[in-house]
Amino acid sequence: MTPNGVTAVSAFCSFAGIGLIAFAPATPVVSVLIALLLVLGYALDSADGQLARLRGGGSFAGEWLDHVVDAVKMASLHLAVLVAWYQGYAESSAWLAVPLLYQLLAVVLFFAIILTDQMRRAHRGSTATRLAGEGSSSVLYSLAVLPTEYGVLCLAFLLWSIPPVFSVVYAVFFGINACFLLLALPRWYREMRSYGAADKV
Repeated sequence: MTPNGVTAVSAFCSFAGIGLIAFAPATPVVSVLIALLLVLGYALDSADGQLARLRGGGSFAGEWLDHVVDAVKMASLHLAVLVAWYQGYAESSAWLAVPLLYQLLAVVLFFAIILTDQMRRAHRGSTATRLAGEGSSSVLYSLAVLPTEYGVLCLAFLLWSIPPVFSVVYAVFFGINACFLLLALPRWYREMRSYGAADKV
């Protein structure tokens, strides 16, 4: 199978799980199925890049496709939660603000990470990907930012069949992600300024 084929299978699994969030009843079996599909899609999303490297390196088209699928997936996940909550999952209409804001946050964070990585590579004259959190960090920090990981959010859907619990966990994840973004944006901006005006992307 080609790396793009793995990306396609990853997208199928992810969007199947997202569809269940929006339109399937919130039962324990459905919760497990949602989490399984999302986690499988997440694992395959990592595998496509690894496969590309094993085959001699990826392509610009493959990286573009991977990022576009990721962007649609990120936005669709929170949109699916919004649809489900609007249909009666949430105890109060006030909860609808959470997936709306989470979707906005996810889009901004995803774009900021991708753009920051692109500028880092341009500055270093390298095509090697550098993740936003690359480098050493304490165990405490790593644990604190776990909720910012998409894979951890996928696992949270194991609680989907227990609306009061999932809603609180989802809201807490949103809060942690918001704090992370507020702290990261100024740091990334200072890093970009340190590259100097002469560096062009």
